[in-house]
Amino acid sequence: MRRTCVYKTGSCSGYTLIELLLVVGILGLASALLIPQLTNRDSMEVQGAVRQIIADLSFAQSDALAHQEYRRVHFYDDGSGYCIYRVTDADYYDPFDEDEVDFIFDPLADSDEQGFYIVRLGTTDRFEMVSVGAVTLDGGNTHITFDELGGTIGALGSPGTGGSITVIGGDFSYRIDVSAFTGKLTVTEL
Repeated sequence: MRRTCVYKTGSCSGYTLIELLLVVGILGLASALLIPQLTNRDSMEVQGAVRQIIADLSFAQSDALAHQEYRRVHFYDDGSGYCIYRVTDADYYDPFDEDEVDFIFDPLADSDEQGFYIVRLGTTDRFEMVSVGAVTLDGGNTHITFDELGGTIGALGSPGTGGSITVIGGDFSYRIDVSAFTGKLTVTEL
């Protein structure tokens, strides 16, 4: 309730003390709830990266099923990211060589990646503080392979043993667990 000034009588008044205290209290409460959410940028970056990794693992699994071919997701040893590529019976056991693998086409890839399905987490503004930590898949590998039925495989023809991928950013870390055989994904905050 605001009062107006009457200049002829010389009386002028504004907001009451109770009104001002109420407004200050509401602003204080709003800032107490909002500021902690704004300061957890690292947490939001890591959560976004975890969501992208899960989406890309699910994509590789679905793409293997849709095309009836093997798909492999390889995590780089330096923790910078991962890539998705085709694997055949002939090259199933070949070591990873970025110049030799048959990458899946990614229409959203940066021009640096030439349309290859390569995700570099630390090089984008979106995930600049995020890296992939420990990767232990199918008995110690840094890759996971999906077969024509969308399941994980370890040695050619045998079911995969699953494993985990740790994603780190600032003081936050998450573990993505991959179930044996089915490739079901679950996330745990560490």
